[in-house]
Amino acid sequence: PATGKDFDPATGQLATKAKVLLLDETTARALTQRLLPAPVKVVSVETKPGTERPRPPFTTSTLQQEAGRKLNFSSARTMSIAQKLYESGHITYMRTDSTNLSAQAISAARNRIKSLYGNEYLPASPRAYRGKVKNAQEAHEAIRPAGEEMRTPDDVSGELSSSDERRLYDLIWKRTVASQMVDARTSRVQAVLAAISNSDEQVEFKATGKTIIFPGYQRAYVEGADDPSSELEDKERILPELVEGEEVTVNGLTPSGHTTQPPARFTEASLVKELEEKGIGRPSTYASVIETLLRRDYATKKGSALVPTWTAFAKTQLLEQHFPHLVDYEFTATMEEALDSIARGEGESEKWLHSFWFGDGGPGLRDLIDEDHLAGIDPAIVNAIEIGSDAKGRAIIVRVWNNGASVMCEEERAPIPVDLAPDELTIEKAEELIALGAGGPRELGVDPETGLVIFAMSGRFGPFVQLGEMAEKSKKKPKRGSLLAGMTIDSITLPEALKILSLPRTVGVDSHGTEIVALNGRYGPYLQKGTDSRTLDSEGELFTITVAGAEAIFAVPKRKGRAGGKWAKKKPGAKTTERGGKKRSRSGAPALGTARVVAKGTSKKARAAREASVKANLDPTRRSSRSGDNP
Repeated sequence: PATGKDFDPATGQLATKAKVLLLDETTARALTQRLLPAPVKVVSVETKPGTERPRPPFTTSTLQQEAGRKLNFSSARTMSIAQKLYESGHITYMRTDSTNLSAQAISAARNRIKSLYGNEYLPASPRAYRGKVKNAQEAHEAIRPAGEEMRTPDDVSGELSSSDERRLYDLIWKRTVASQMVDARTSRVQAVLAAISNSDEQVEFKATGKTIIFPGYQRAYVEGADDPSSELEDKERILPELVEGEEVTVNGLTPSGHTTQPPARFTEASLVKELEEKGIGRPSTYASVIETLLRRDYATKKGSALVPTWTAFAKTQLLEQHFPHLVDYEFTATMEEALDSIARGEGESEKWLHSFWFGDGGPGLRDLIDEDHLAGIDPAIVNAIEIGSDAKGRAIIVRVWNNGASVMCEEERAPIPVDLAPDELTIEKAEELIALGAGGPRELGVDPETGLVIFAMSGRFGPFVQLGEMAEKSKKKPKRGSLLAGMTIDSITLPEALKILSLPRTVGVDSHGTEIVALNGRYGPYLQKGTDSRTLDSEGELFTITVAGAEAIFAVPKRKGRAGGKWAKKKPGAKTTERGGKKRSRSGAPALGTARVVAKGTSKKARAAREASVKANLDPTRRSSRSGDNP
C-alpha cells in the first residue's frame, strides 16, 4: 500500500523509486473484479503498546481553541463568558499563558480524582507542566476552577446564569481534572494482507487499528482537533482477531479514491494557535485581533472558517510594498520580546521608542509616514491585484474599492459577488463575470406607475432589478431589488421585476395596531414588526403570507443564531458602535485606511494635520478620478 513516503513532497507526484502503482478509477475497478475470486492471506500482524498523556490545564489561547472546537464559541465570546465566570469567583484569572497549577489546585484535583474515579486513575505524584509558548510571561497560574474544592459542574450549576457559562465551566473543570490523571494505555495493530489476482498480480492491503486498554485521563476529557481527519485517526478502531498465515474471507472489495487536500482555512481556534506559536500578541489581545479582522472586513466567516477578503489582499499588498518590516512575522514577536524586557526592567523604554521612531540601521516609522514617502504610494497600483491572464494574454485584475471589489480585463469590468471567496475567483469565473457585466443592464420595460425604465443588472450582492437610472450628481440610489431564486438576468420578465420592486410589502396590522412588513434581505426573506423580526421559509411567502400567518410566526420565540438573538451575524450598514466611549466603524474599512501615529511631545494640532495628510494620500477615492478608475 502507498504511504506519504512514496510521493515527492515538492510535486505531489509518485516518487521515482516508489514500489507502488498509482491507479485511476477505471484501473482500480478493473483490479477489484480480478481480485474478487482470489483468497486473501494474512502476511503479518504487528501489535505495539502505547500511552497517551493528558494535555496541560488551559491557558488563554488553548481555552479559546478548545471552546471554538467543542462549543463553537468565537474567541470574543469565550473571553466574555470567562470574564463573567472570573468575576463571579468560579474560575481563576482568564488571561494567562501559564500551565502551572498552585499546590491548592493540585491537591483539590487529586482529591476529586480519587473520589470520582478511584485510586487507579490517580498518579503516584502530581503532574507538572512546562510552558512551550514563545515569550510566555506566566504571571498567573493556569485557568482552573477557583477555590479549594474543585467543585464539579453540577455543584455550581445553580449559581451560573446561563447555559454558556455552565458549558465553559464544564470544559475548564474537565481539562483541569484530566491534567492530573494517569496516562491512557492503548494498543495499536497493523495488519498486512496479500492476494493474487486471476492475472497473477500481487496485491497488498494494510489495515490499522487502535484499542484503548485503559482510558486513564480520557474518562474525564479528550482534546479536540482542528483537522477532522486527524481527530478520526485518534478514535478507537478495533480490528478482528488475525493470525499470520491464515486465510480470511473477503465479503467485498470497494475501490475508493483519495486526493490530497490543501491546508485548511484558519478557524479562530487554529489562528489563535498560530499567533501563539509565532509569538504574536498576548493572551489579552488574541480575541481583539480576530474581532478587528472581522469588524474591518479583512476577513469573513464561512461556517467556522475565516476567509480573507479582497480588502485584506489590497491592504497586505500596500504594507508589503511600502512598510515591509512592519508585516514581517518576526517583527511583532521581536517587539513583544523588547516590551517584555522593558516590563522586567531589563530594557530602556525611551531608547526603544527612539529607535522605532527614528530608525536603527534602517528607516524608522517617522520616515515611513513622511509626506514624501506617502505621496509615492499610488492607490491605483496597491489596490490592483493581478490574478492571471486570459487566453489572449490580457491581464485579469481585481480592483478594490471602498464599497467592494471588481474584476477587470482592459476596459471591461464586473463587480465581484461578496460571497465569492478570493480563492474561488478562477480565470474562468472571472471571464464569466466580465462577460455578464460587459453586456450592460438589460431593459425589461417601463413601470406603468412611474413611467421609468426597469433594468436587470449584476452587482456585488448578485443580480438585481432597478427602477430608472441614477441621476447625475445625485447620491440617492434608484429603487432596487434582488432577483429571487431561479431567476436570471436573461430570463426575468417585466411582471416578475414589478413583483420584486413591490417589496417591501405591508402584510397588515396585528391586534395591537403594529404594522407587519414582508421584506427580502441579504440573508433571505423575513418579516418585520416594530423592532422584532422573523425569517420566512421561502421567498414565495413574501407575496402570500397573511396577517394571521405572520402572527403565528411571531408567536414562536426567536431562536439565537442567524435568525436573531445576541449571537446573530451582524448585517452590514451600521454606521458606528460605541465601545469604551469611542465610536468605531462598523461598515468595514477601505482598502487603504488612515495611519495614525502619536509621538511623545506632539501637539494635538500637529497630530490632526498629519492624520489629515496621511488620509489624503491614502484615500483611494480621492485619486480615482485622476486615474480614471472610479467605477
